[in-house]
Amino acid sequence: MTTSDIDESVRAELDRLRSSIDNIDAAVVHMLAERFKCTQQVGHLKAQHHLPPADPAREARQIARLRQLAESAKLDPAFAEKLLNFIIAEVIRHHEQIADQPGERP
Repeated sequence: MTTSDIDESVRAELDRLRSSIDNIDAAVVHMLAERFKCTQQVGHLKAQHHLPPADPAREARQIARLRQLAESAKLDPAFAEKLLNFIIAEVIRHHEQIADQPGERP
């Protein structure tokens, strides 16, 4: 079966669902951008006060919190944890870069 063989009502429903997915993807990207703006500020604050880029205790609390949120949202908690671990790794990388920049430390 080719896409041209799909019933028009099925095609319309696919288009509607895909449009919703596209909107959600856009919202996710914008939310991640906002999150990274905040974590960049945290990175600058940490650098200015000679704090380490990583905070394992905070990260563990965040993972536990996100797993609970995922469960209540009917999302696989293991997937949510993998996603947050990926984001945390990127945040730490940013914090390390900020700490290595001249002028970030008093």
